[in-house]
Amino acid sequence: MPILTEAQAKAILDKVVALSTADECTATLSGSTAGNIRFALNNVSTSGIVDNTELAVQVAFGKRVGTASINEFDDASLERVVRRAEDLARLAPENPEFMPAIGRQEYRPSATWDDATAAITPEYRAQVAADSILPSRADDLIAAGFLEDNRGFTAFANSNGNFGYQTSTSADYTCTVRTEDGTGSGWVGRNVTGIGPFDAGRDVRTAIRKASASANARALEPGKYTVILEPHAAAGLVSFMMNFFDARQADEGRSFLSKKGGGNKLGEQVYDPRVSIWADPWNEEAPVMPWDGEGLPRTRMPIIDQGKIANLLYSRYWAKQQGRQEVARPGNLIMSGGEASTSDLVRGTERGILVTRTWYIRMVDPQTVLLTGLTRDGTFYIEDGEIKYPLKNFRFNESPVIMLNNIDELGKPVRVSGDESRFSMMVPPMRLRDFTFTSLSDAV
Repeated sequence: MPILTEAQAKAILDKVVALSTADECTATLSGSTAGNIRFALNNVSTSGIVDNTELAVQVAFGKRVGTASINEFDDASLERVVRRAEDLARLAPENPEFMPAIGRQEYRPSATWDDATAAITPEYRAQVAADSILPSRADDLIAAGFLEDNRGFTAFANSNGNFGYQTSTSADYTCTVRTEDGTGSGWVGRNVTGIGPFDAGRDVRTAIRKASASANARALEPGKYTVILEPHAAAGLVSFMMNFFDARQADEGRSFLSKKGGGNKLGEQVYDPRVSIWADPWNEEAPVMPWDGEGLPRTRMPIIDQGKIANLLYSRYWAKQQGRQEVARPGNLIMSGGEASTSDLVRGTERGILVTRTWYIRMVDPQTVLLTGLTRDGTFYIEDGEIKYPLKNFRFNESPVIMLNNIDELGKPVRVSGDESRFSMMVPPMRLRDFTFTSLSDAV
């Protein structure tokens, strides 16, 4: 099914809501066309297009909730899915934290659609693969990667009169380039709403340079070092930390933002004053839908302001329990920075380690957000402002809370690829003091 217009989507949703006999009904209709191409060992391995449109119906009788979904839209199918949701609701136990569907809202559209991205063809995808493979092959290197582009729509309506509709596009590209003997690896990733600035032939050169330069890496004794984290390397740690900005976790003593004796650290200085993170659905570089999963309108919202905790994230239930106004959950995270590039940060470093990516990040201690993970795809020793030689990869144990109190300099934020976080993110490269590497890794 092609992307439905606003009028077409509303007609289906209104029909569904009218069919329900429950106390309330919310219907969500979403559809997308996703194209992809995958390559490995310098050859295209798969390509395809996936079309999908789905209707989800949630109803409630009191605090009993039932949900059902379907991908057929004739009248009989619509009635069937509504009745199935109602049957499930009648069987369900009461949800003690149930919140009724929100009332009518106003949404300010965000720039989530790009005509050029929506018009990507199989020929375009094939050219991206060729632009990645051919220069790698010419340098006796091996490329593997993936491009996925998506165009779609989301619409919803409920029995309290709320309605929303918006279209969106995105494209995700990643490419790993390795030496034939497997001792060197480089990587590049891009995530965009608009495909215009994307150039695989240019971007893959970064992976090619790092693959060649990282071969035959040397071992360096683990310990605390000055590091430069490239944006993708920093994003993995920062996004993990943001999972702990839930107000309920903090209020119940389960977060690094909990205070001894009760309460949370809202308004307290927790980070270096140069650290500011905010959400903004209308950010030109990383726009997102103007509503959250429950239909609350998103706004520009500070989360960390000059190192102080400006806002915590409240579920609708917890906001009611705490007597606070309901606020939409963010869809993106924008972090402050400067104007320096990663190369500029390297030139200003007397001795340190450059990290391309962090990977396989896992929690060690939620009370301090102590994380462990590995470096990969290009780790280098810096001396007197120059990259001197490649290093074997490390395992690190580090808390992003401590990390963001050990800042030397922040560079210019860039949009990081979608595999680094459930958020769309703008993150700067950063030079940090005393980053803790605990052991060497055989990973490449």
